[in-house]
Amino acid sequence: MATKTTKGPSMIETFQEFKETKNIDRTTLVSVLEESFRNVIAKMFGSDENFDVIVNPDKGDFEIHRNRIVVADGEVKDENKEIALTEAQKIEPDYEIGEEVSEEVEFAKFGRRAILNLRQTLASKILELEHDSLYNKYKDKVGQIVSAEVYQMWKREVLLIDDEGNELHLPKAEQIPADNYHKGETIRAIVKEVQNENNNPRIILSRTSPQFLERLLEAEVPEIQDGLITIRRIARMPGERAKIAVESYDDRIDPVGACVGVKGSRVHGIVREMCNENIDVINYSSNTQLFIQRALSPAKVTSIKLNPEEHKAEVYLQPEEVSLAIGKGGLNIKLASMLTEYTIDVFRVVNEGEADEDIYLDEFSDEIDQWIIDSIKAIGLDTAKAVLNAPREMLIEKADLEEETVDHVIEVLKAEFE
Repeated sequence: MATKTTKGPSMIETFQEFKETKNIDRTTLVSVLEESFRNVIAKMFGSDENFDVIVNPDKGDFEIHRNRIVVADGEVKDENKEIALTEAQKIEPDYEIGEEVSEEVEFAKFGRRAILNLRQTLASKILELEHDSLYNKYKDKVGQIVSAEVYQMWKREVLLIDDEGNELHLPKAEQIPADNYHKGETIRAIVKEVQNENNNPRIILSRTSPQFLERLLEAEVPEIQDGLITIRRIARMPGERAKIAVESYDDRIDPVGACVGVKGSRVHGIVREMCNENIDVINYSSNTQLFIQRALSPAKVTSIKLNPEEHKAEVYLQPEEVSLAIGKGGLNIKLASMLTEYTIDVFRVVNEGEADEDIYLDEFSDEIDQWIIDSIKAIGLDTAKAVLNAPREMLIEKADLEEETVDHVIEVLKAEFE
């Protein structure tokens, strides 16, 4: 029996809308279209099991055939699955009882409501597939660098669009403080996470993650790509400074020199990408004391006392090295602590001839408020010389005291020894 292809204007429009759907392969699209037709048919007839649905999304064609069994006149119990002999013979005169009749059903005749129902079902399923496709695409890219175009800038985040038109989000907390974006420009960031609440993927990017710096370095240094150099640790204060610990198992390779490049050539592009974030590259060591010493560079350490159980280190330096160890705004010591995973306390070395009698802080209670003495003792400094040998910045930060208070304490203690 010849079949006629059903092509109503509204149905062609329906197919055109979905046949070029992004990120969905043809086989899946055909399956979705067929399932959508079957859903509508099942709602209309109570069942779709006796229907054949043939879909060609490339042309916007589809055919629906209903299969019914021929029964004697007057014995039709289910009009959807059975057809009276007289009705069957109107289609083909030689049909007999018990045979199967297959006839094309014109979907357009189901009416506007059925077509609208189909479009809604299709739209819902296509959206679900697109979400699945987006989630699967980006969940495998977590930890990788992607490039995307700035589409819109808001106070709390920047919206970016990838080359397939997918939306990516760069929250304020993941932006380098000095970043300045312009609509239409292409920026690079790392895929930090892919959220998928209620099957609604949200791709979160980051430019502040240590992994972003790691991937940039991998791209610039062939020895890292080849596995000759390993990045062991990274500590970052985004946009300000970073410390990277690298290691090579080949004695012929200088890992620090290879990463920095001749006259800084290999890190220059990375520094520019990260808004002039200074990068210190050091040699990693499994010897904790040596690693802490290197991490505090450019300061030269005199001696270190470790407390491995509490991951604490007391570092002793000559007075002129203390400010280098701490760095501007305490940045150097913070990064060294992050890199080594040790809490680092810095102390001035007491030279011979300075080791006069020491005095307990409690003896200064007539000149210094007791609560201030207690705050200083709480960070492990019990005597006058211990306080004088500790960096002023450490007293302010760790004892949580005002600068004027710390200066007053130091002045009182110095006067005692003068």
